[in-house]
Amino acid sequence: MEVKKYIEQNRDRFVEELFELLRIPSVSAQSAHKGDMVRAAEWLRDALLKSGADKAEVMPTAGNPVVYAEKILEQSYPTVLVYGHYDVMPEDPVDEWLTEPFEPVIKDGRIWGRGADDDKGQLYMHAKAFETLVATGQLRCNVKFMLEGEEEIGSQSLYKWCEDHKELVRADIILVSDTSLIAWDTPSITCGLRGLCYMQVEVTGPDRDLHSGLFGGAVANPANVLAGMISSLIDENGHITIPGFYDDVRELSEAEREALNKAPFDVENYKKLIDIPAVQGEKGYTTMERTGVRPSLDVNGIWGGYIDEGTKTIIPSKASAKISMRLVPHQDYRKIAELFEKHFRSIAPESVRVEVKALHGGQPYVSPTDLPAYHAAEKAMEETFGKKPLPFYSGGSIPIISGFESILGIKSILMGFGLDRDAIHSPNESYGLENFYRGIETITLFYKYFAETGK
Repeated sequence: MEVKKYIEQNRDRFVEELFELLRIPSVSAQSAHKGDMVRAAEWLRDALLKSGADKAEVMPTAGNPVVYAEKILEQSYPTVLVYGHYDVMPEDPVDEWLTEPFEPVIKDGRIWGRGADDDKGQLYMHAKAFETLVATGQLRCNVKFMLEGEEEIGSQSLYKWCEDHKELVRADIILVSDTSLIAWDTPSITCGLRGLCYMQVEVTGPDRDLHSGLFGGAVANPANVLAGMISSLIDENGHITIPGFYDDVRELSEAEREALNKAPFDVENYKKLIDIPAVQGEKGYTTMERTGVRPSLDVNGIWGGYIDEGTKTIIPSKASAKISMRLVPHQDYRKIAELFEKHFRSIAPESVRVEVKALHGGQPYVSPTDLPAYHAAEKAMEETFGKKPLPFYSGGSIPIISGFESILGIKSILMGFGLDRDAIHSPNESYGLENFYRGIETITLFYKYFAETGK
């Protein structure tokens, strides 16, 4: 009761503090926000010290800094390493926001603003759960925080930072809230993440933009060519056509597929939520399977030629695209990058030149459901939600999670509280106040039950 009382007494302050963090435009993808990345890191350092950390510091990397903090009570206690990221996606397209992206507001019981869910809101639940346990004398675990500023661009600096600080971050489990629930009335713990392979391609034709009347029909148009090449990457059955792409994909047994599809899913609500007339994807698989256990390929951005107001009749010199592939267990993003590049070059006509770059990637991840920490998370969520959470395979990616296991040898528990409606990575991102408060309470219970379970 002390814990619940403390959360209730401080709930307004918790949100006010989160608003301060949300106002910092820590967009890692844009160099113009380099100073904001440092500002966000320093803010979190100070916030963790105020929350009860014995020490906290902003540690440099080759890119954006890592915020490290700790409170060590007893060496015999289990140690939890909290991971989160303070960088956010760009706010574009700005004109589609109904509120200011970096001026958070509360409306309809939700926090609106960039990072409200992903991942500042969820990250800050951990800081406040930690504060609550320290303030009420209920903490029975050692706690470490490792908060980075590059998750949205591949976490490249964190891999090296982990290599250099293995002893510093030594722990029994990594606790992460950067995922979602199946639904508010269907709690879940994410036990699988897809990997990621992110590419950029450029198709070049003439050495300058050409008059489309004088040259049209005689010179290859890079935009036309690129569109055709991209279109050929997925066939009429939703199958990716890159040779060798599926070589390492394990087909699930009928029993596994049946178990996966037992999770409640309403396709009509799904379509309504994102305003689409119909779902689409790989033939022979359900929507749950397509997003959880099957790989995918998507164009994330495409550009070339004239796109401003009015007309300009040209054949563009260049056209480019960013393409991501979500991968499933046993697929290696480095191998997929090589297969993609080889295939993309092979399908280009002789009339153009092609450049292919691998921007970043990460391996898929599967978290066992028989870990003491999983059972602690399961018990905590069952207490706050009133029903046992389901194991869930997410279509999203957090590439560094598999890196933690390979570098640090530590498993991760992915206990997130987001919902599909939160519109992460999109305009009008939001996060429910009830999600925020229940997340804090659930995290405090995780520590309680993990301390009882031991290492």
